[in-house]
Amino acid sequence: MSDHLDTDGVFINSIVGEGTRFSGDIFLNGLLRIDGDFKGSITTKGKVLIGKNGRAECTIKADTIVIGGVVKGDITSTDKVVILSSGMLIGNLSAPRLIAEEGVVLNGDCKIAKGTTVEKPAAVQTQKEKVEDIERYNPVKRSFSLWKG
Repeated sequence: MSDHLDTDGVFINSIVGEGTRFSGDIFLNGLLRIDGDFKGSITTKGKVLIGKNGRAECTIKADTIVIGGVVKGDITSTDKVVILSSGMLIGNLSAPRLIAEEGVVLNGDCKIAKGTTVEKPAAVQTQKEKVEDIERYNPVKRSFSLWKG
């Protein structure tokens, strides 16, 4: 029985082994490890581990995400994202905690905030709202208006 548990007692539900290609949507409770090639989406309340030789082109929604290989796509975590020194993320990241070792590649928007949830989609701003936010928090414009009186 202990062969099927990780160190936290979570069942290892699925493995995409090295040399394997898989395409589709995966919904699971537990742990998914990817050492091969995966394309699609992953949703779990457990963990997702992308091994050193793993490559995933997908969206990932999970409790904990550990990246040792390459991930191309958006990821959302309810606990933490760990990017190992061999890891690469090309896409957006949303999580309450981020741990990144020296030498990682991270290309995308990164949102680290408490209360990140998997069930609720991130709010989408319109172009007008983005401009209003920039104008509201622009320190040059703000200091000029304060100085102006």
